[in-house]
Amino acid sequence: MHRRRFIVLLGGAALLAPAGHAQHPEPLRRVGVVIPFPENDPSSQARVRAFAQALARFGWVEGKNIWIDYRFAAGDPTLYRAYAAELVRLAPDAILASPTTAVAELRQLTHTIPIVAVYLVDPVGLGFVRSLTRPGGNITGFSSFDAPLIGKWLQLLKEVAPNVTRVAIIFNPDMFLGLPFSLDPEIAAARSLGVTATLAPVHDDAAIEEAIAAQARQPGGGLITLPDSFNVTHRDVIIAAAARHRLPDIGIDIFPRAGGLMSYWFDGVDLYAQAASYIDRILKGASPADLPVQQPTKYLLIVNLKTAKALGLTVPPNVLDIADEVIE
Repeated sequence: MHRRRFIVLLGGAALLAPAGHAQHPEPLRRVGVVIPFPENDPSSQARVRAFAQALARFGWVEGKNIWIDYRFAAGDPTLYRAYAAELVRLAPDAILASPTTAVAELRQLTHTIPIVAVYLVDPVGLGFVRSLTRPGGNITGFSSFDAPLIGKWLQLLKEVAPNVTRVAIIFNPDMFLGLPFSLDPEIAAARSLGVTATLAPVHDDAAIEEAIAAQARQPGGGLITLPDSFNVTHRDVIIAAAARHRLPDIGIDIFPRAGGLMSYWFDGVDLYAQAASYIDRILKGASPADLPVQQPTKYLLIVNLKTAKALGLTVPPNVLDIADEVIE
C-alpha cells in the first residue's frame, strides 16, 4: 500500500528545563488524510504542500501541535476501503478525504469522526448531507464535478474543434457513484450541439487504449476525460492515446499541462488550502453539521497551443481572449 505516516517523537526537553520553568508541550491533534493520487505524483505533492502551508497559517504545525496520517490511493478504488478502515481505527480528530468513493467508505465506518470532503460529487443526492447549506451530520466539504459542466466542455470543444460530432466520456465507474444515471440529461442535451455523447467506462490501461481507438475509427471523434483519480493517475496513457489517434480532448487542468488539448476547471490544489480552513474550525470546536458544503466559484480555461497545432486545429481568437492560461 502506498502510504506515508508523519510520526512525531516527543523528546525529553521538558525534563531538562530549569526548575520552575517546566515546559508544557501543546497537545497533539490528529488528522487523517486520503489523497487519491500516488504519493510521488506531483499532484499529490502539491496538495500536501498546500494543505500543510494553509494549516500552518492557522497555527497548526506538524510535529508541534498536529499529527497528520497521509494515505495515497494511487487511483486504485480498492484501496479506499482499506485506508478508510485504517484511519478510523486511529480515531483522529478529523479526516480530510477525497474523492467521493473514499468518503462513501468512511461514511460506512463512522458517523462521529468529522469528515471534510474534497472533490465531493452530488453530496445531497448520495445522502452524504441533508443540504448544502446545513449538512446536518459528520460530513461537509467542497464539491467539484457537476454534471451540467459537461455542456460547457462540449461548447468549448466545439469552438476549438468544430468537426467533432461524437464524444466519448472517459471515466472509471468505481470513482463516480451513480454517475451514469446523472449524466443522462447531459448526454441528451449534447444533441442540441450536434454531438453524440457516449459513456466509455474504463478500469485499466488496456481499456483506455481500446476506448480511444474505438472512438477514432470514424471521423468526428473527440474525448471528455472526467475528473476522477483514475484518469488523473493514468493521464499519460490517455494523453498519448489521444495524440496517437489525433482526437481532441477536454477535461481538468492537469491534462493540457501534461500535453492534452484543453481544460475548463477550478484550481484543485487550492481546494486543499481551503479545506485546511474547515479542518482548523473543526479542531477549534466547530461541527461539520453547521459548515456549508462549498461549490467552486471560479473556473479556469487552459489551452495547449502546441497540442492544437499537432492536431491540425486553429484555436479561434475569441477562445484565446478568454483563456486564463495558454501553453505554447
